[in-house]
Amino acid sequence: MSAITITDAAQDYLADLLSKQNSTGISIRIFITQPGTQYAETCIAYCKPGEEKPEDTVLALKSFTAYIDAFSEAFLDDAVVDYATDRMGGQLTIKAPNAKVPMVNADSPINERISYYLQTEINPGLAGHGGEVSLIEVIDDIAILKFGGGCQGCGQADVTLKEGIEKTLLERIPELKGVRDVTDHSIKENAYY
Repeated sequence: MSAITITDAAQDYLADLLSKQNSTGISIRIFITQPGTQYAETCIAYCKPGEEKPEDTVLALKSFTAYIDAFSEAFLDDAVVDYATDRMGGQLTIKAPNAKVPMVNADSPINERISYYLQTEINPGLAGHGGEVSLIEVIDDIAILKFGGGCQGCGQADVTLKEGIEKTLLERIPELKGVRDVTDHSIKENAYY
């Protein structure tokens, strides 16, 4: 269960907005861009049926459903979504005190640190090209990564892997020796197809 609070006033306001969308079954999705960094921003977006992700946490509210992004959820602890009215009208506010707090440190397991930096630093840059990268496993301090979305079949994927992703991860995680694409067949121990 998510530790995010959506006040009644915020729920009424959002339900009203959703009712004007001309889309049956529309809901909202709450996520944080670049969570755990100084650039973290908490976002609420419309979520049409089928746009939710299977790993999202489902928050059933009185008149609509909110989907909480799985990776953002820990950063949304103690978050409050409210709607406040004043003489100028009203405003939806989101206070997420943990949005910028890193969830990993030097003592965290290497795979958690790799996934964290992929989500907070690497994937926001790849998202502009419709791509993403995820960690499959760590073998002998080598991160085995998988490209997805727009990265698949991109001629620049190798350059991105070496110049961008590997460089960033080696700076952040000193004991990491390198990164490989999951389809790199130079790794003989585990053949991937």
